[in-house]
Amino acid sequence: MGVRVLEASPERLVATMPVETNTQSFGLLHGGAMACLAEAVGSWAAVIHAGPERTVVGVDVSATHHRSARSGVVTATALPLHRGSRVATYEVVIRDDQDRRLCTARMTSLILEPRPAG
Repeated sequence: MGVRVLEASPERLVATMPVETNTQSFGLLHGGAMACLAEAVGSWAAVIHAGPERTVVGVDVSATHHRSARSGVVTATALPLHRGSRVATYEVVIRDDQDRRLCTARMTSLILEPRPAG
């Protein structure tokens, strides 16, 4: 998908993705590609929040597509809505090169404690 992480912390994760290799048959940025990007950046932010000893699994992703793009690069920014000890939820906004909002998504992850050995 060509995703590049530009900034990464539990408070804010920013990544880019090219439109060109992520289009549907009409030449528009695929909605599934935007949903995948949103889930990826929300999950990465949750992983950073959870820390190295815990595992993060996605449990919910929803995306509203406002418009699409035909070229350029899109930028996804994940900001926390809730960062708890068991659940982390991020709002992910995807914008085009002209700073127009293409997609608003919400990504929720479950944070799992390590399983005891044996």
